[in-house]
Amino acid sequence: LRCHINTQMDNIEEMAPLIYTPTVGQACKEFATRFRRPRGMYFCEADRGNMAAMVHNWPHRDVHVIVVTDGSRILGLGDLGANGMGIPIGKLALYCAAGGIAPHRVLPVVLDVGTDNQELLKDRFYIGVQQPRLKGNEYFQLVDEFMQAVRYRWPNVLVQFEDFSSDKAQTLLNTYRHEHLTFNDDIQGTGATTLAGVLGAMRAKGDPVEALGDQRILIAGAGSAGIGVAQVLKQAMMEQGRTEEDALKTFFIVDQYGLLGHERLDQFSPEQQKFARKTDGGLSLMEVVKKYKPTILLGMTAVGGLFKEDLIREMAGNCDRPIIFPLSNPTTKAECTAEQAFEWTGGNCIFASGSPFDPVSMSDGRTFYPTQCNNMFVFPGLGLGVTVAGCKTVTDRMLYVAAEALANFVSQEELEEGKVFPHVSTIREVSHRVAVAVAQEAVRDGQASKLTEAQRNNLEEHVSKKMYYPEYVPLVEKREITI
Repeated sequence: LRCHINTQMDNIEEMAPLIYTPTVGQACKEFATRFRRPRGMYFCEADRGNMAAMVHNWPHRDVHVIVVTDGSRILGLGDLGANGMGIPIGKLALYCAAGGIAPHRVLPVVLDVGTDNQELLKDRFYIGVQQPRLKGNEYFQLVDEFMQAVRYRWPNVLVQFEDFSSDKAQTLLNTYRHEHLTFNDDIQGTGATTLAGVLGAMRAKGDPVEALGDQRILIAGAGSAGIGVAQVLKQAMMEQGRTEEDALKTFFIVDQYGLLGHERLDQFSPEQQKFARKTDGGLSLMEVVKKYKPTILLGMTAVGGLFKEDLIREMAGNCDRPIIFPLSNPTTKAECTAEQAFEWTGGNCIFASGSPFDPVSMSDGRTFYPTQCNNMFVFPGLGLGVTVAGCKTVTDRMLYVAAEALANFVSQEELEEGKVFPHVSTIREVSHRVAVAVAQEAVRDGQASKLTEAQRNNLEEHVSKKMYYPEYVPLVEKREITI
């Protein structure tokens, strides 16, 4: 195991796409046919009433981080049911390699509440419960029993919600975020990572990061990821002194029916309603670009190729250096490629994507190096920070300081090359910087229950000591013998 993690650490640029996106999507699709042994725990409806006892089947006593999914929205692939176990496994591998969480202190979990995927319901090799998904109170009661069970055995455990469908994700986050140490990576992690990328892109343009509220932000996709990113960006504007009303005016969020508008308020979640505009509801992406001339375009639709050439060229004609982030995973679901974005803007855009792309060489000899807007730059450090500090909740302010720490890690040389995220090879240093920032915020917020006064005064060293390194400890003490 130590050799395995050490290999990941030493070759993280090569290994990260194999551990997680884009490879993890294919791994989940084939999970049942390649199943060899349980890699985590599964809880289903038949386990109701027994979960508090079941968690003691896990052999490790000191679990710090749990990543849990119900398999309902795996990346851009949809409902994969119990096959979604590949997601918690991959995420926790990054917690170990990138965040320094020891492998015996993580637990992958699937809540097997059935599947509505007709292919899986008919597949005799499917490893999950072959019944339609639980809905309504039965579903939420099962999740609640799981949350109470893990908190009973591991009171300080961080629970990360991962790849829950949009109709459940925000509800679950709202239910538990003020009572448990928990966060939703698709909503909050993606939001914090995107915020860091946007702040970096503004630095690359020469704009002050405090001018975030002066941007015009077009978001394609109004699901949990799109709304989550909008919420984090809005909160950042308010941290910088903008009112909520002024911050909301900067957003234009488009779903498959057009710009979110007041005429459809009764169809929206409370979070979506916040961003619905009083006028122009129903405008298409192109119509929004022509009328409002956005400076930032974010894609979270899982619709591959959505950003067409005429859309990008129109945006580039209205903005000197447009910020274009097609964030959907895996690569086949990206709204546009790096090559397309640079070609259609004449190399003038600032680009980052959810999945990796190769460097792009232009006809004039310029070469651009696209960086990946990957949550792995935030969640390992965030998890390390809150567990080292002994936090009770993950606050919005912690997400903001995590994004700020990541944005400030990018060097001026990297910005000049068009990079808005640091090189993947520095991920351990990035996670350390993020963890220290989060722990400092925990101290300010009065949540640092595990930190002594001496540790608070030397957080950088303390966090470093808490990071797991896969070293072999000698079984026999080495001694120097003199005669």
